[in-house]
Amino acid sequence: MFPDRSLWVCFGAAICLSAVATPVVAQVAQVAQTNLNRNQAPAPMPELKTKALTPYIPELPPIRPILPDVTTQETRLVLKLKQRRLYVYQGKQLKVSYPVAVGRSGWETPTGQFRVMGMVQNPGWTNPFTRKVMPPGPGNPLGDRWIAFWTDGRNSIGFHGTPDRDSVGQAASHGCVRMLNEDIRELYEIAVLGTPVRVEL
Repeated sequence: MFPDRSLWVCFGAAICLSAVATPVVAQVAQVAQTNLNRNQAPAPMPELKTKALTPYIPELPPIRPILPDVTTQETRLVLKLKQRRLYVYQGKQLKVSYPVAVGRSGWETPTGQFRVMGMVQNPGWTNPFTRKVMPPGPGNPLGDRWIAFWTDGRNSIGFHGTPDRDSVGQAASHGCVRMLNEDIRELYEIAVLGTPVRVEL
C-alpha cells in the first residue's frame, strides 16, 4: 500500500504541476506574441505601377578636340642652290625670299635636311686654313649675324652676312651661305634654334 500511495502522490503532484504550469506557459506565450506584434516591421506599401518615362536626349555631333595645326605655324627655310635664293615659309605660305651666295666648286654647300643649331650676333671668324681668329667688326667675313645648320665637328656651315656685297648671287663661298647684312639681320629675327632647313639643288 505504501508504494502505491507514493506513486499516487508523485502522479498527483505531476498533475498539479501541469495544471499550474499550463496557464503560466500560455501567459508567457501571449506576452511574447504581443511583443512580437509590437516589434514587427510595418507591412510594405503596395507597389505603384507607373508607366516608365524615357528622358529626351537630343542628338549631338561627336565631340572632337580641335588641335592647332603645327604645320601651318612652323617656320622653315628652303635653300635652292641653283637659284641662289633662300625661301622662308610659315607652314605652306611663302613669307619672304633672299638672294644668297653659295659654295663654289670644290666647296659646295651640302644638301639635305638640317636644323638651325647655333645663332650668334656680331660673330668672330676663324680662318678654316690658318685657324686664325678675326674679331667682330666691319671687315669680318661673317658680317653682322651667324646662323649655323651643319657641322662636321670641326667646321660649321650656316647663313651669315658679308662685307663683300657683290658676291651675293654667286657661287663664291667655302660652303656657307652669304647674305646681305640687312637680310641676315631680318632672318635672325625670324629663325630660332631648331628651325628646319632644307637645302636642295
